[in-house]
Amino acid sequence: MFAGGLYIGRITTAGVMTHYPLPSGSIGASGITAGPDGALWFTESTNFQIGRITTAGAITMFPVSNQNGFPDGIAAGPDGALWFTEWDGPGIGRITTSGAATTYPVPTANAYPSAIVRGPDGALWFTEFGSGKIGRITTGGAIAEFPKTVENP
Repeated sequence: MFAGGLYIGRITTAGVMTHYPLPSGSIGASGITAGPDGALWFTESTNFQIGRITTAGAITMFPVSNQNGFPDGIAAGPDGALWFTEWDGPGIGRITTSGAATTYPVPTANAYPSAIVRGPDGALWFTEFGSGKIGRITTGGAIAEFPKTVENP
């Protein structure tokens, strides 16, 4: 994503760039990941949406269930859905490839979930920028938080 998130960019191995403008004209494109359907999925925080772009450049936008969530990080889950963080929710969202979205609230207020990744245990692991914790969510929606154990020097 380039120019403050105004569009999705594609670059070939030869260095040729193509830009695909976001339909909303927003500046909120953030995280991006490969989806289980062969498309790329991305967060669009300013308009509280998750986007899908095909290799041909066709973009589809899906609203998230928490319209105050501010989607940020995104990762493909082991269940065939996409999982994303909701910075202002605070929560963890799940969206199917057909666009059905669900939000799971994070127990700690002002946690500001940010990055998310699929773990080797089949769960999704995420950072909590505001609380300094690491979180784990199962595909069933069970969330555990782990406090930091080492103080910053």
